[in-house]
Amino acid sequence: MDKEELKQKLTPQQYKVCIDCGTEPAFDNEYWNMKDEGVYHCVVCDTPLFSSDAKYDSGTGWPSYFQPVNEEVIETRDDDTMGMHRVEAVCASCGSHLGHLFPDGPAPTGLRYCINSASLKFKPKV
Repeated sequence: MDKEELKQKLTPQQYKVCIDCGTEPAFDNEYWNMKDEGVYHCVVCDTPLFSSDAKYDSGTGWPSYFQPVNEEVIETRDDDTMGMHRVEAVCASCGSHLGHLFPDGPAPTGLRYCINSASLKFKPKV
């Protein structure tokens, strides 16, 4: 999908986050406090990314997960923007920016996938 098609498909906030690698405000986004059971998909390509079973309250104001549905759905890249080193998390299927990966999460992985709600589409468990 080219950028013009994505501008038609996505909201301005989704485009800013997913395509321009933006970040939405903490504690003011759709899924940070959601506790429903289901699966969070990539808003761009609909790939299943995270299960509600791996979601936890990190206290950061963004949805946080200790693991993806499987290791193949997320790719990571070095991100040295904003004067610091971070690890960017992107959708392996379409390359959409999701958020960042930090090594301060809970057991069993010790990882925190800090993900923008705007990059996700929630599908409830049926």
